[in-house]
Amino acid sequence: MKVLIVGGNGQLGKGLSRTAPAEASIVSHDIDTLDITDAGAIVAVVSKIQPDIVFNAAAYTAVDKAESEEEAALAVNATAVGYLADAARRIEARFVHVSTDFVFDGRSGVPYTPDAPTAPIGAYGRTKLAGEEAAGEDALIVRTAWVYAPNGGNFVRTMLRLMAERPEVRVVADQIGTPTYAPGLAAALWTMAAKGTKGVYHYTDAGACSWYDFAVAIQEEALAAGLLDKAVPVIPINASEYPTPAQRPHYSVLDKTSTFAVLGGPTPHWRENLRKMMAEIKIHG
Repeated sequence: MKVLIVGGNGQLGKGLSRTAPAEASIVSHDIDTLDITDAGAIVAVVSKIQPDIVFNAAAYTAVDKAESEEEAALAVNATAVGYLADAARRIEARFVHVSTDFVFDGRSGVPYTPDAPTAPIGAYGRTKLAGEEAAGEDALIVRTAWVYAPNGGNFVRTMLRLMAERPEVRVVADQIGTPTYAPGLAAALWTMAAKGTKGVYHYTDAGACSWYDFAVAIQEEALAAGLLDKAVPVIPINASEYPTPAQRPHYSVLDKTSTFAVLGGPTPHWRENLRKMMAEIKIHG
């Protein structure tokens, strides 16, 4: 089985390589080796590799910068997705695309189902929704949220650094969602792709929390693992106290019922996976 991973150096891309089945022969590309906004370059790579599966783990994820660079975000998050989907379709390869909770407005009080009305409130969400449309009906589209991994820049790594450097940290407490451990998401994508799953699905870890709750748990787990020397106060704040160029959904918990049916059971709780990452950081740094 030949597999092309686009965005291979990112958190999810590396997770896909690490969790790949033994029979997978992987070719991984990132921005330094493939410009996915170049349709000709994509056709050339896909034609050469002839993959059975194309995973798109690449994205323009600078949420705030997207407000002033929406055209650039659209090129990566939507136009390039269309190029990849078309190239995969020509050789009858499965196309797997990863999207985001930001396609919703965050005004719901219950978890969003895959068929819930979309209403992005910022440029990033708009471009990712356009990417879903560009992927097409024959693609597997998996929306996720709050992704983190041992590698790369993410909330967990940032909190560990700030908690080691500062006398206190202030974290938004009125935005609710669910963390997602990238290796777990990657393993789920492999399973769903192997089953030939198509359509829109949701994947995060189980449970829900605020960014503040997540930060508190990060400190507790890091202290237990010996990754922090001492505890510092974690101060809850409202999002209005930390203004950003882009609005964030206040509630973006995703309903994963249909995904559980495909995977054969629920995902691990987010705290369990957070503990798993701490153990990995302790071993590998």
